[in-house]
Amino acid sequence: MEIEDQAWTQAEPEVEALVWRAAQAVLDAHEDIEGQGIVILLADDGSVQALNRDFRQKDYATNVLSFPSPPNPEGQIGDIALAFGVCAREAAEQGKPLAHHLQHLVAHGVLHLLGYDHQDDGEAEAMEAFEREILAGLDIPDPYAEPASTEG
Repeated sequence: MEIEDQAWTQAEPEVEALVWRAAQAVLDAHEDIEGQGIVILLADDGSVQALNRDFRQKDYATNVLSFPSPPNPEGQIGDIALAFGVCAREAAEQGKPLAHHLQHLVAHGVLHLLGYDHQDDGEAEAMEAFEREILAGLDIPDPYAEPASTEG
């Protein structure tokens, strides 16, 4: 793991443990995979924007990017990069603790490394169901549930 933006550790002092716990939960649910090497970069928005521009031709920061590795003798399955500003802003907008949102996005990114996607409704439903299962095991509420109404 590489922490490029110290805002991550300032906001979440246990950020490394949170990240590895989420990544390991996904890997543990996929005992059939070969290799478990993942590089995770906790970056700032500018770094993630540059990666998104250079590799996906989309010139904006996004919350998480996944880069699957081709089969290799080292057992690396890929790299994940997360943008602090985007993640923190989304968590605040959604009324979620940053720790929960971070673990959701790490799980989401690892699932992408394992070949999951959400290009169509069927794929999205399958991926979201698996995310819910993983997050429930981490005692994190369903990130896709509608917020409870406060109107009376």
